[in-house]
Amino acid sequence: MNKLFRKKSLSLMLAQSEKKELARAMSLLDLIFLGVGCVIGTGIFVVTGVVAAESSGPAIMLSFVIAGIACALAAFCYAEFSSAVPVSGSVYTFTYATLGELLAFLIGWDLMLEYVIAVSAVATGWSAYFQSLLAGFNLPIPDIIASAPSMGKGGLIDLPAVLIILAITALVSKGVKESIKFNTVMVFVKLAIILLFIAVGIWYVKPDNWTPFMPFGFSGVMTGAATVFFAYIGFDIIATASEEVENPKRALPIGIIVSLLICTILYITVSGVLTGMIPYTMLNVGAPVALALESVGQNSIAGIISIGAVFGITTVILAMIYAQVRLSFAMSRDGLLPKMFSQVNAKTKTPIGNTWLTGFVAAGIAGFVDLTTLAHLVNMGTLAAFTLISVAIIVLRKKFPELKASFRVPFVPVLPIISALLCLYLASSLPYMTWISFMIWISIGTIIYFMYSRKHSNLNQ
Repeated sequence: MNKLFRKKSLSLMLAQSEKKELARAMSLLDLIFLGVGCVIGTGIFVVTGVVAAESSGPAIMLSFVIAGIACALAAFCYAEFSSAVPVSGSVYTFTYATLGELLAFLIGWDLMLEYVIAVSAVATGWSAYFQSLLAGFNLPIPDIIASAPSMGKGGLIDLPAVLIILAITALVSKGVKESIKFNTVMVFVKLAIILLFIAVGIWYVKPDNWTPFMPFGFSGVMTGAATVFFAYIGFDIIATASEEVENPKRALPIGIIVSLLICTILYITVSGVLTGMIPYTMLNVGAPVALALESVGQNSIAGIISIGAVFGITTVILAMIYAQVRLSFAMSRDGLLPKMFSQVNAKTKTPIGNTWLTGFVAAGIAGFVDLTTLAHLVNMGTLAAFTLISVAIIVLRKKFPELKASFRVPFVPVLPIISALLCLYLASSLPYMTWISFMIWISIGTIIYFMYSRKHSNLNQ
């Protein structure tokens, strides 16, 4: 039992980060753009319409507020941890230092699934917008290479989704500087497109479309909040960049909180304008923002929005691949995964083998699997991570009172406990099959831990 809950010392973690295996090439602004680039994507261009139509109605604005509050509480915990222990691995690393090896491995295993499926799910959303864009120019892609076999459209592979993942994988493998430059340009384009939609759409808002405000009741609002968690996934990715940031103790907490605040404001505003432009019952489509503009005769603006969505969703794929690689890098460095995951290329200062393996797996899933059911696992993984980080911050305060952090969570342990309970409540709103799938994945991870990771752990040497 002692081996299962053995902890990695904070001094060892900090010593590893000082070895500078990864290049410190990111500024505070880069970090904020990384968070915004990941959070603002499929959520704002796709999820808003689907959730409004199926779960929340116009009250999707409330769903975003509730999910945003839950994220903010977790964000405070991430901010304190990352400023005190600026080491790659995010919640996996924080759990290893406070709750022990077994839980750390399982949450890492959980997040690996979350990130890879998120990459695949976002790539299919990108493919839908890209195909819509090409169709506008009378350049349709044949169905046989435009959708996964399980989608029922006669397709053999979703080729656009596969190709965009492989293209972004190539970019990420070249180095963090190249990736960040690309991400920054794309985020500027994305924010400009979103502000354009708000500026145009607000003049077509009809308050009558907000009635009834809560057509599915408060339970629908909470189901919507649990679903739109998918839209918030990303701000925690900032913590995975700890070893590649200049002055991480200052930059990480600011980056986490500012990026989440920007994204929450944009989500609430866009969902309000969207449900005010057309009835919520019409929004269950793959490109609801473009549909709303077309419905009020703004076809040219709708075309621009589709272009912006293609660019915007691209940054989410980049950030998710980046996060998955840095997480598995940290786990491999600790001996819990094979060493090939932590082998860094001397020239690019990136784990190239790990990056390409992640890209090929995500591309395979996006090309051949229907992600409707699997996408709920992304939410489940995030909620599990947020619950653990909330518990871990209480342990950190109790066991390491001398540890200095540039940001401290107020009202500990009250706020972390509220955060954990809220995340568990939202998780309980997810479908029954999601829980079963999650438990199967965790069971597989437990077997791998006992058969490989426990024996090869650096703490076992």
